[in-house]
Order: sequence, then structure tokens, then C-alpha cells
Amino acid sequence: MRFIDRFPLLLLVVLTLFMLGAPFVPEPHLVEKMRMLSDGTLTRPLDIFDLLWHLLPAVLLAVKLYRMRRSRAAN
Repeated sequence: MRFIDRFPLLLLVVLTLFMLGAPFVPEPHLVEKMRMLSDGTLTRPLDIFDLLWHLLPAVLLAVKLYRMRRSRAAN
């Protein structure tokens, strides 16, 4: 997990915002995939991979922020 500590926070925030919104027109993939998930139609492996791909930077950002907070509390 040290690679997350070395990853610049600002770059990770920008990447997260971009991936959560991409593609911007006609609607973000994340919105489409979440709708499919709530409707129960998210069944194709490609759609599941696409959802995970767009959420990956957000998960990495959450892990980085957690690790930053935990390391500050330890000091």
C-alpha cells in the first residue's frame, strides 16, 4: 500500500473527479451503471468491469485519505 502514499493527492482528486464524470455527454457511465444496478440489469461482465473501472480512483482516494488520517493520529 505504500504506492498509495507516494501518489500525489491532487492528482488523485482530479483523476477521481474525471473518472466519476466520464464520459460527460450524454450522461456519465457511473450514472448509467448505478441505474442499471438499481434496476437489476447490471449483468454483463463488461458493464460490471466498467462500473469498477470508474469507481477505482474513488476507492484509491478513500484509502489514501484514510491512511493519511491514521498516520496523523499516530504522530
